[in-house]
Amino acid sequence: MRYRDSYLFDLGCMMSKVGIGLLLLEILLLMNLMMGRVKGSIHEYRNAAFTPQYNSFFFLGGNEGLYASRVVGDTQRNSSSDDTNNPLDGKSFIRFDSITFRRTMEAANKQNEMQQSTGMVEAIIVGVKDRDKIGGSYMNSDAICCTPALAKDRSCKLGEVIIRQDPDNPGWPMRIQTSFEGTNEEATMMLKTVEINKTGMYYLYFMFCNPELKGTLISGKTVWHNPDGYLPGKMAPLMTFYGLMSLAYLILGLFWFVRFVQYWKDIIHLHYHITAVIGLGMCEMALWYFEYSNFNAAGYRPITITLWAISFSAIKKTVSRLLLLVVSMGYGIMRPTLGGVTSKIFLLGTVYFIASEALELVEHLGNINDFSGKARLFLVLPVAVLDALFILWIFSSLSKTLEKLQIRRSMTKLELYRKFTNALAVSVLLSVVWIGYELYFNASGPYGEVWRRAWIIPAFWTGLAYLLLMVICVLWAPSCNPTRYTYSDETGEDEEGVSLTSGGVKVAGDIANKLERKERKASITSDHVFGLEEDLEEDKRE
Repeated sequence: MRYRDSYLFDLGCMMSKVGIGLLLLEILLLMNLMMGRVKGSIHEYRNAAFTPQYNSFFFLGGNEGLYASRVVGDTQRNSSSDDTNNPLDGKSFIRFDSITFRRTMEAANKQNEMQQSTGMVEAIIVGVKDRDKIGGSYMNSDAICCTPALAKDRSCKLGEVIIRQDPDNPGWPMRIQTSFEGTNEEATMMLKTVEINKTGMYYLYFMFCNPELKGTLISGKTVWHNPDGYLPGKMAPLMTFYGLMSLAYLILGLFWFVRFVQYWKDIIHLHYHITAVIGLGMCEMALWYFEYSNFNAAGYRPITITLWAISFSAIKKTVSRLLLLVVSMGYGIMRPTLGGVTSKIFLLGTVYFIASEALELVEHLGNINDFSGKARLFLVLPVAVLDALFILWIFSSLSKTLEKLQIRRSMTKLELYRKFTNALAVSVLLSVVWIGYELYFNASGPYGEVWRRAWIIPAFWTGLAYLLLMVICVLWAPSCNPTRYTYSDETGEDEEGVSLTSGGVKVAGDIANKLERKERKASITSDHVFGLEEDLEEDKRE
């Protein structure tokens, strides 16, 4: 038996062993995670500058979806012993911790040393639905800070941010004021915890109106906490989702492992690649669950685990797309090697891995706010273009493969590829519909009003990839009859084609020996007949 793609075969063997090891790692990791109890996030500011806007200066301290506290006010004191041991359980809040404002020396020297307040910075917490209550927009004014004209009308206080209180929720939007004293360059904000009793998307702004404070820097941190932990509200459901997906990949891996061991003598190249994708998927889901669990417990994203999760996610996406491509090309089924396109496939896979890794890094690493910045938009485009190239190449290859199967009248393989093509077409159709829904979703909630359903967007793509992998596992599952989808150099029906396994070579050899014996018998018979005819002709002549 000859393996022309020995490198791919060795790589597949190695990845299958890794996949089996990851299966065991998955079980141990899930047991470890289930034994531990998981507890917003912590936003750190390191000499951050304020941005001028209209007649104010502001700094965005964070934005997150927060659920209402399950324990409100004095009810916490009468809670069970378990809750008393951990007073954070069931509470949702924003806590200001060691917030310091530092103004320039020139601004400090201009002040009177005896004055108690020589500059003020305000921390403003506002729900996304009440954003229009900040500033003078409701007074037909673009001013954010109170002007002398508005102060005369007693609409606001001079030097403060204009805020219109919500009559249905007294005290909101909330403001917390911190003042500089005398000629001090620093002002420290008092420690304060703001309890959240209403579910919503909240924004925190630090603002000042005094132009003399231009150049002021902010340092410190704020702690955002949800009833069940530190995960931002939009991300919290994803921890449960990744836990369920870990179990789903574990079940699929067990099914594949049993079939793999049961028919190990009939394994072909393609099975090793499928094993690698399943192993990568199991490890990816477990790492994401582990990353979200640690984030939820500590309030910080664990950098090492996050990097591993991002890397495994990018590798798995790349390998999955390459698997779809080589299957569509008929590798191992219609052709024994990939030929001259091998280098092009590896090049496309490498570029896709780099683009996907960069996108994942920007989206996850160091990002705490519920909505990432505009940098993500510039990295989405290359990934989208590469995905489109994959889809075009896959369907083009499928068309050629189906055409060859029809010409050769390979009915078993043709039916197999028709099912695969239908499944792939349905997945592409669902992807197009879902992209349209994403556009509608983002357009309907530009400021995060629909944040509680935002987790469904990434969850859909993960679930779709899993379903497509499951279809491939069912169609190309190891069996005792691998010749139904292995490569053969036939010209007609290929049901008795040459298998890529040792068992298939033996069967093919037996068939060849039988054919050779029949040809020899036919040759001997024909020679005997021809010889008899010549003897009769000679007798007639005599």
